[in-house]
Order: sequence, then C-alpha cells, then structure tokens
Amino acid sequence: MERFTISLDESLAHQFDELIAARGYVNRSEAVRDLIRGAIESDRQRDPPSGHCVANLSYIYNHHERELAERLTGLQHDHHDLTVAAMHTHLDHDNCLETVILKGATAQVRQFAEALIAERGVRHGKLNMIALEAERHHAHDEHGQAHVHYRPAR
Repeated sequence: MERFTISLDESLAHQFDELIAARGYVNRSEAVRDLIRGAIESDRQRDPPSGHCVANLSYIYNHHERELAERLTGLQHDHHDLTVAAMHTHLDHDNCLETVILKGATAQVRQFAEALIAERGVRHGKLNMIALEAERHHAHDEHGQAHVHYRPAR
C-alpha cells in the first residue's frame, strides 16, 4: 500500500473528522479512499459510455397516472436483457417508488434509464452507475459454454 501525507488547516480537518464520524468511518484513511474512489467513478461517468456497468435506477411516479405503471413495466420487459431485478414500494395513496437494478453495456443501460425517466409522470429519476471490467472468460456448464465475469472497475 502506498502512503502519502496531506496538510489541512485546522477548521477543514475538524469538519472532515465530523464527517467521517457521522458516516461511521473508523479512520481518515478509509474515508479518503472512498472519496477518491467516488471522484474517479464520477469522472469516469463523464466520459462517453463504453464497456459494461451495473446500475441502480430509482424513480417515483403517481400510480393514478393513466397507464403509466403499464408503460413502465412494458419498458422493463422490452429491456429484460438489462433488467436484473425491480422493487416496488408504495409511499402513500398516490405515489410509488421503484428501484430497478440494471446490468449490461453502459450505453444501453444509460439509454434505457433516460427513456424510462423521460416517461410522462415519472418524477425524481436518478441513475447511479458503476463501471465494470471483464475479469475472466471461462466455461461453467457441461456444454463448455464460455461467459464473462465482471467486477467493479478499479
């Protein structure tokens, strides 16, 4: 592991210590590592979409909106190759929260998420993507069918 030293003025160091305590970090090093990982991932997402990703798409919609629930379900079925799982939660008498886990080519995941968020009646749509990198190719079944395992990009 590589070590480096940073200097902070007393006020900033105190604020940082309060932040890491509130978030439950054991030490400054782990907090700094997470901040760096977050900055790298944020920067990576500004690049043109490429490769593969895993993503969480969350949005709120009014389930009384005419045929909206059916349209959203239809979009998910149309993209069943990207949709890993979905969770539906009733927030009140009118509003529902859906969270959809997606996995696939980054450009396709982003395009699908943007189309779903753009549906009339969808509010507060948010996509959180994490880039993946191919780990290895190998066969699992008796037919020797090869496939790729993906892991979060470093």
